Amino acid sequence: MSTGLTTTSKERLRAWLKILKTARLIEKELRERFRTELDTTLPRFDVMAALARSDAGLKMNELSTELRVSNGNVTGIVDRLVDNGLVERRAVVGDRRAQLICLTSHGAATFADHARIHEGWVDELLADLPASDVEQLMDLLDLVITKEDLS
Repeated sequence: MSTGLTTTSKERLRAWLKILKTARLIEKELRERFRTELDTTLPRFDVMAALARSDAGLKMNELSTELRVSNGNVTGIVDRLVDNGLVERRAVVGDRRAQLICLTSHGAATFADHARIHEGWVDELLADLPASDVEQLMDLLDLVITKEDLS
Protein backbone atom coordinates (compact mmCIF):
# COMPACT_ATOMS: atom_id res chain seq x y z
CA MET A 1 0.00 0.00 0.00
CA SER A 2 1.50 3.32 -1.08
CA THR A 3 1.44 6.30 1.28
CA GLY A 4 1.73 8.71 -1.64
CA LEU A 5 4.71 10.42 -0.03
CA THR A 6 7.59 11.42 -2.25
CA THR A 7 11.26 11.39 -1.34
CA THR A 8 11.09 15.18 -1.13
CA SER A 9 8.11 15.13 1.24
CA LYS A 10 9.92 12.64 3.47
CA GLU A 11 13.00 14.88 3.50
CA ARG A 12 10.82 17.87 4.41
CA LEU A 13 9.37 15.85 7.28
CA ARG A 14 12.88 14.94 8.44
CA ALA A 15 13.87 18.62 8.20
CA TRP A 16 10.87 19.62 10.32
CA LEU A 17 11.75 17.02 12.97
CA LYS A 18 15.37 18.24 12.99
CA ILE A 19 14.19 21.86 13.41
CA LEU A 20 12.04 20.78 16.37
CA LYS A 21 14.84 18.76 17.95
CA THR A 22 17.30 21.61 17.55
CA ALA A 23 14.88 24.18 18.98
CA ARG A 24 14.10 21.92 21.95
CA LEU A 25 17.78 21.31 22.71
CA ILE A 26 18.59 25.02 22.56
CA GLU A 27 15.53 25.91 24.65
CA LYS A 28 16.42 23.28 27.26
CA GLU A 29 19.94 24.70 27.56
CA LEU A 30 18.66 28.28 27.80
CA ARG A 31 16.11 27.32 30.47
CA GLU A 32 18.86 25.69 32.51
CA ARG A 33 21.19 28.69 32.16
CA PHE A 34 18.46 31.16 33.12
CA ARG A 35 17.74 29.06 36.20
CA THR A 36 21.31 28.42 37.34
CA GLU A 37 23.15 31.54 36.20
CA LEU A 38 20.50 34.27 36.50
CA ASP A 39 18.10 32.76 39.06
CA THR A 40 15.15 33.39 36.76
CA THR A 41 13.13 31.56 34.14
CA LEU A 42 12.77 31.68 30.38
CA PRO A 43 9.05 32.60 30.66
CA ARG A 44 9.95 35.58 32.88
CA PHE A 45 12.53 36.65 30.31
CA ASP A 46 9.96 36.28 27.52
CA VAL A 47 7.44 38.48 29.37
CA MET A 48 10.07 41.13 30.01
CA ALA A 49 11.18 40.97 26.35
CA ALA A 50 7.62 41.57 25.16
CA LEU A 51 7.30 44.51 27.54
CA ALA A 52 10.67 45.91 26.45
CA ARG A 53 9.38 46.04 22.86
CA SER A 54 6.40 48.16 23.93
CA ASP A 55 7.16 51.66 25.16
CA ALA A 56 3.59 52.21 26.36
CA GLY A 57 3.25 48.82 28.08
CA LEU A 58 0.77 46.07 27.28
CA LYS A 59 -2.61 45.04 28.61
CA MET A 60 -2.70 41.48 29.94
CA ASN A 61 -4.62 40.20 26.90
CA GLU A 62 -2.11 41.90 24.57
CA LEU A 63 0.76 40.34 26.51
CA SER A 64 -0.75 36.86 26.35
CA THR A 65 -1.47 37.30 22.62
CA GLU A 66 2.11 38.47 22.01
CA LEU A 67 3.47 35.43 23.86
CA ARG A 68 0.85 33.03 22.47
CA VAL A 69 -0.11 31.76 25.92
CA SER A 70 -3.22 32.04 28.07
CA ASN A 71 -3.93 34.98 30.36
CA GLY A 72 -3.69 32.58 33.27
CA ASN A 73 -0.12 31.65 32.38
CA VAL A 74 0.93 35.28 32.14
CA THR A 75 -0.84 36.44 35.32
CA GLY A 76 1.33 34.37 37.66
CA ILE A 77 4.52 35.48 35.95
CA VAL A 78 3.48 39.14 36.04
CA ASP A 79 2.54 38.82 39.73
CA ARG A 80 6.04 37.56 40.56
CA LEU A 81 7.68 40.25 38.40
CA VAL A 82 5.63 42.90 40.25
CA ASP A 83 6.68 41.39 43.60
CA ASN A 84 10.32 41.66 42.47
CA GLY A 85 9.92 45.29 41.40
CA LEU A 86 10.64 44.49 37.74
CA VAL A 87 7.22 45.42 36.31
CA GLU A 88 4.30 47.52 37.45
CA ARG A 89 0.61 47.69 36.73
CA ARG A 90 -0.78 51.03 35.59
CA ALA A 91 -4.42 52.07 35.25
CA VAL A 92 -5.78 52.47 31.72
CA VAL A 93 -7.51 55.80 31.26
CA GLY A 94 -11.17 55.24 30.46
CA ASP A 95 -11.18 51.52 31.36
CA ARG A 96 -11.29 50.77 35.09
CA ARG A 97 -11.01 47.02 34.49
CA ALA A 98 -7.85 47.12 32.35
CA GLN A 99 -4.28 47.61 33.44
CA LEU A 100 -1.12 48.24 31.49
CA ILE A 101 1.87 46.13 32.43
CA CYS A 102 5.14 48.07 32.12
CA LEU A 103 8.76 47.48 32.97
CA THR A 104 10.04 49.53 35.88
CA SER A 105 13.40 51.26 35.46
CA HIS A 106 14.90 48.41 37.51
CA GLY A 107 13.12 45.92 35.25
CA ALA A 108 14.39 47.62 32.09
CA ALA A 109 17.97 47.55 33.40
CA THR A 110 17.64 43.92 34.49
CA PHE A 111 16.15 42.95 31.14
CA ALA A 112 18.92 44.75 29.22
CA ASP A 113 21.53 42.81 31.22
CA HIS A 114 19.72 39.49 30.75
CA ALA A 115 19.18 40.16 27.02
CA ARG A 116 22.92 40.78 26.56
CA ILE A 117 23.73 37.53 28.38
CA HIS A 118 21.03 35.63 26.45
CA GLU A 119 22.44 36.85 23.14
CA GLY A 120 25.88 35.61 24.19
CA TRP A 121 24.49 32.20 25.08
CA VAL A 122 22.70 31.85 21.74
CA ASP A 123 25.82 33.00 19.92
CA GLU A 124 27.83 30.37 21.80
CA LEU A 125 25.28 27.61 21.09
CA LEU A 126 25.26 28.44 17.35
CA ALA A 127 28.98 29.22 17.10
CA ASP A 128 29.64 26.30 14.75
CA LEU A 129 27.49 27.95 12.07
CA PRO A 130 29.49 30.29 9.83
CA ALA A 131 27.91 33.71 9.26
CA SER A 132 27.06 32.92 5.64
CA ASP A 133 25.23 29.76 6.72
CA VAL A 134 23.29 31.69 9.36
CA GLU A 135 22.19 34.16 6.70
CA GLN A 136 21.14 31.32 4.36
CA LEU A 137 19.29 29.54 7.18
CA MET A 138 17.41 32.75 8.00
CA ASP A 139 16.47 33.17 4.33
CA LEU A 140 15.22 29.59 4.12
CA LEU A 141 13.19 29.87 7.30
CA ASP A 142 11.73 33.16 6.04
CA LEU A 143 10.30 31.22 3.09
CA VAL A 144 8.37 29.03 5.51
CA ILE A 145 7.30 31.93 7.72
CA THR A 146 6.08 33.93 4.73
CA LYS A 147 4.14 30.94 3.45
CA GLU A 148 2.66 30.33 6.90
CA ASP A 149 1.66 33.98 7.28
CA LEU A 150 -0.36 33.69 4.05
CA SER A 151 -2.30 30.65 5.26
